[in-house]
Amino acid sequence: MKKYFERISNGLLKENPVLVLMLGMCPALAVTTQAMNGIGMGLSTLAVLVLSNLVISLLRKVIPDQVRLPAYIVIVASLVTVTELLIEAYLPSLYKSLGIYIPLIVVNCIILGRAEAYANKHTPGLAVMDGIGMGLGFTVALTLAGAVRELLGSGNLFGARVMPAGYEPMLIFIQPPGAFMIFAAIIAIMNAIGIRTRQRQLVESGCDGNCALCTAACESPKAAPAAGKTGEAAKAKIAPAAGKTGEAAKAKIAPAGKTLDTAAAKPAPAEAKDAEGGKAE
Repeated sequence: MKKYFERISNGLLKENPVLVLMLGMCPALAVTTQAMNGIGMGLSTLAVLVLSNLVISLLRKVIPDQVRLPAYIVIVASLVTVTELLIEAYLPSLYKSLGIYIPLIVVNCIILGRAEAYANKHTPGLAVMDGIGMGLGFTVALTLAGAVRELLGSGNLFGARVMPAGYEPMLIFIQPPGAFMIFAAIIAIMNAIGIRTRQRQLVESGCDGNCALCTAACESPKAAPAAGKTGEAAKAKIAPAAGKTGEAAKAKIAPAGKTLDTAAAKPAPAEAKDAEGGKAE
């Protein structure tokens, strides 16, 4: 169960398609003039992403590798057509606001990227959870950027007046340059938080951030026991070898002693024969 929820957390934070992977930036920059547009675009993409991941995962062993990308586009295009017709029928105002960007979901890098990188290689359950995580991450990023742009550019939030009556809207934020500025600020804040979090984790683990010294310190204690073990092994090998050599030497000397005894014993018959010959004379 943990790996299923991990897919959602990755899509929201670690692998956010817009704020981390920089995918789907065309609709993210174009439709986020209002928070409601961001929610509508994000939920539409989420629905297509979940269904396309499910279908592609189910057919991953059926679709030939040579035509997998055209097959993915056909599947995604069918789902996008259904989504577009539903939005046009039940949410006409949102349909007019999003305009051409709904059909462009077909070629959205997020959908084709997840289909190729994840859904094609994993089970339907994991593919669906990956689609939910990526879709939620996309929706959160678009809604956040749309809310900030709408608040600063018109003084409203979700269509309701929030800023005081004397507030002068900064129109640049509801224009294309404002989209780049807002996304740059959000990404910078996320990176700063991520860097501080990693630094805090290093400090808590006892690391001072000097990787070179840390590596040398980690290697030296390992080298010492290794050297000790090597010395002990060498001693252990030398001792039996020396013992065996001594025993072999003794074993070789013993037969040599027997040879000397035999050599000393052999002249005895010769001397006896000489003594007998003398007597005969």
